[in-house]
Amino acid sequence: MTTNRKKSTRRPRVIRTLPALKRAIAALRARHRSIALVPTMGALHAGHLALVRIAQRRADCVIVSIFVNPTQFAPNEDLGTYPRTFAADLAALTKANADIVWAPTVGTIYPQGFATKIVPEGPAKAGLEDAFRPHFFSGVATVVAKLLLQCEPDLALFGEKDFQQLKVVTRLARDLGLRTRIVGAPTVREPDGLALSSRNAYLSASERQAAPALYRTLGDCAAAIRAGKPIAGALAQGREAILKSGFALDYLEARNAETLAPLGDAKSEPVRLLTAARIGKTRLIDNIAV
Repeated sequence: MTTNRKKSTRRPRVIRTLPALKRAIAALRARHRSIALVPTMGALHAGHLALVRIAQRRADCVIVSIFVNPTQFAPNEDLGTYPRTFAADLAALTKANADIVWAPTVGTIYPQGFATKIVPEGPAKAGLEDAFRPHFFSGVATVVAKLLLQCEPDLALFGEKDFQQLKVVTRLARDLGLRTRIVGAPTVREPDGLALSSRNAYLSASERQAAPALYRTLGDCAAAIRAGKPIAGALAQGREAILKSGFALDYLEARNAETLAPLGDAKSEPVRLLTAARIGKTRLIDNIAV
């Protein structure tokens, strides 16, 4: 395992075909190199690059996948306008000293006649994101399974900002007996607390000013619960605060941090607060531990 990687401005190797990817992985394995994967949809920001740095501390080679996955977008969502910034992404990954960029086409991931999908349950049926985006986790699970099988990594890094996704992918790898260990990484935030997201680029100036209220409210709720206030009351107060900040609220919930099931005995369970809300045309999600 590499802990002191040489600094370099060498551009990562960009691979676009499966045969080339398999040859690269076979060469790494022949040299007994460990592999970490950072799956992304591009439009990279500091949160993605933090995942790359963590991966570099844990493996000899870091593969960053860039693929805007159409199967996780509903017809009314932003697939067509989702930011695609490959040149800038490649420049950022060059500075970050990533090793390989796996950049397949849609036809490579979903070739003609593709007819298989994964339909996860467990944390994918928690009544959170799945209640508002019922198509989402099947698309995520299918593409992540394909990426893990294609890249054969020893570990894969996912940010905690998409906490339900992290739990779904963790269960996926375990239930399918995949060799990859799923590693969660802390959410990276702006100085005012807003969680970094590619979709933050959609925010207007006034929306960007209001957006940190989501994280502040999570912090207030968590503090109230830790101080002994009933969870239902803390959540009710939090929902009111989010609405007053100009958001249309999808949910603010307290769940078991491992299963995402509704809480039984909160005093003996790990608790996670999770929220999703829209401001203007932008939908933001966030979460924190209690």
